[in-house]
Amino acid sequence: MPVNWREYIVSTPDVLRGKPRIKGTRIPVSLILGYLAVGKTQDEIINEFPDLSKNQIAACLDYAR
Repeated sequence: MPVNWREYIVSTPDVLRGKPRIKGTRIPVSLILGYLAVGKTQDEIINEFPDLSKNQIAACLDYAR
């Protein structure tokens, strides 16, 4: 399912030193991509971060692409 990452990812200099993060959170995109890189599933990530949605995780992948 295609997701426009711009709807879910922001970067502001006053939060996380400007690192891209999921909008409305302090969760950096790099953290989610790291979890995916080691083989975690979307459900496992959501279990660890219950406020995340599958669309937000997909946006991280689209951002990385």
